[in-house]
Amino acid sequence: MSLLGQTAPDFTLFNNKKEAVSLSAARGKKVVLAFYPAAFTGVCEKELCTLRDQFAGLEGANAQVYGVSVDMPFSNNAFAAKTGVSFPLLSDVHREATRAYGVSWPNFAGIAGLEVANRAVFVVDAGGTVVYEWIAPNPGVEPDYAAVQAVVAG
Repeated sequence: MSLLGQTAPDFTLFNNKKEAVSLSAARGKKVVLAFYPAAFTGVCEKELCTLRDQFAGLEGANAQVYGVSVDMPFSNNAFAAKTGVSFPLLSDVHREATRAYGVSWPNFAGIAGLEVANRAVFVVDAGGTVVYEWIAPNPGVEPDYAAVQAVVAG
C-alpha cells in the first residue's frame, strides 16, 4: 500500500549515537528517509555515500536526511565512521518503522528469518506528508538520486 499523499508514520528510533530520534521532532523540515538493508554492504555503502555527497545541497533546502536499517546503533556508528556519513543512521531493531513503511524484506540473502529493510526512499514534507516514495524491486537496486534531490529542492 502506497503512503504517497498520506501522513508519514511516526517513529522513535535510536541513532548511531544511541540517542532517541522521532520523526515528528523534524516537523517544519523536509525529511529524507533512506531505508537500507545492512551496514557494510556494497550497495548500501554506495547509496549512503551518494546521499552524504548530496547532503550539503539538501541542507540548503531545510531538509534532514535519516538512514534507516535494522542494524544495531553500534554497527551503524561504525558504518557512519567508515563512510564519513554525518547524518543520523537510525536503528529499527524491532522492525516497527520498516513494517509501517511497507519495506520489510524477509529472508534476506536467502537466510530464513532474516528480515531487513528493503532499499527505499521517502520524502516527507514540512507538514508530515509523504510527497515522494520509491521502493526498490529488490535490495540491489539504487534510487534515482537526482529525483530525490529535485523533490527536496522543489
